Amino acid sequence: MKTQDMNRDWTNTAETLSRAVPYLQRYDDAIVVIKLGGHAMGSDEAMDEFARDVVLLRLCGVNPVVVHGGGPQINALLKQLEIKSDFVNGKRVTDKATVDVVEMVLSGSVNKSIVQAIQRQGGKAVGLSGKDANLMVCDQTDPALGLVGTPADMDPSLLKLLFEKEIIPVIAPIGAGRNGETYNVNGDTAAGAYAKALKADRLLLLTDVAGVKNAEGDVVTELTAAEIRQMTADGVIAGGMIPKTETALDAVEGGVRAAVIIDGRAPNACLLELFTEHGAGSMIRR
Repeated sequence: MKTQDMNRDWTNTAETLSRAVPYLQRYDDAIVVIKLGGHAMGSDEAMDEFARDVVLLRLCGVNPVVVHGGGPQINALLKQLEIKSDFVNGKRVTDKATVDVVEMVLSGSVNKSIVQAIQRQGGKAVGLSGKDANLMVCDQTDPALGLVGTPADMDPSLLKLLFEKEIIPVIAPIGAGRNGETYNVNGDTAAGAYAKALKADRLLLLTDVAGVKNAEGDVVTELTAAEIRQMTADGVIAGGMIPKTETALDAVEGGVRAAVIIDGRAPNACLLELFTEHGAGSMIRR
């Protein structure tokens, strides 16, 4: 590369950092809950890039909380163990054998791989589940679904202590029952519950699509609750996007400043959303 081209690249980098200053000030000491889906953990490169972004958020004064899924990894182990898994309305029917596998995968290998990725990038992280310190106590969602839980009582006090030590919490969506049960919780639902409990500034739902699309197929960058309900009633919002928009609505109505559905496949998606005027997905406000 020629010296002139190198100087131009460094100048562009410096200009980008300078333009980010208002956003860095805006999010200083803010709480941002990030839902990382299982499909986004498919490659080491993608994981390292995500971890680098999370570490940068922490260095910039943001308090990130990572709540992760792990559906593909759970499916793989269930298949290996020859445990049949059924779904009802997109939710996994979870018996005792299945919940043991779910907890093994989510609280074990998946959780620790994210913790290690963050620490490889120079951050400090600790792996948790909703059973630790009663972070997330659940009620049974539906007897037909077995050990699937709905967050009921949230205690984020441990997370606030970790913020003070500049430690990044990485949380598996496993909940504690009131009578010693272990509950499988939808990852988006868990992320929304933590965001509400923390009164987070942002809930970022990383997914594998560009955002919420209108009838013409274009991504809508800002949405109100009324618009989402109308688009759902009209069938424009459908399939897997329905639970994500419902989680976003529930979060903002519960005190979260805004929720954003982001394409987690895009490079530096979280940084683009928080630290640029462009944004990176569909923002839902009250």
